[in-house]
Amino acid sequence: MRILFGVGGSDDSLRALERTIERASEAGDDLTVAILEEGGTDRTVDDVEADVRDALDAGGVEADIRFVEGDPGSKLVDVAESEGFDRIALSGGTTSPMGKIQLGSTAEFVLLNSHVSVSLIR
Repeated sequence: MRILFGVGGSDDSLRALERTIERASEAGDDLTVAILEEGGTDRTVDDVEADVRDALDAGGVEADIRFVEGDPGSKLVDVAESEGFDRIALSGGTTSPMGKIQLGSTAEFVLLNSHVSVSLIR
């Protein structure tokens, strides 16, 4: 399966990457990691790239790494659909005090607009 994983600079995003790497290793998936420029974090794109490379090395998985500029949600959907990916994976969702999931803008856009299957990793 060809997986496109979108990663930003949040801790949740990096934890989701580690889980996706584990799954890719077990299932033999073809993984591509798209580094997204998202606000709300102190990590630079170079910091995120270093974290991604460390996680891939630790998991023993080879993956293509690419940088996605522009609106992260629409770019992920465009790449996945135009390049024939089977699934988009990304971190998403926190739980509100009332127990309901709260999606970030990127996850919400991808879920609502992708014709490719989407997995939210929590």
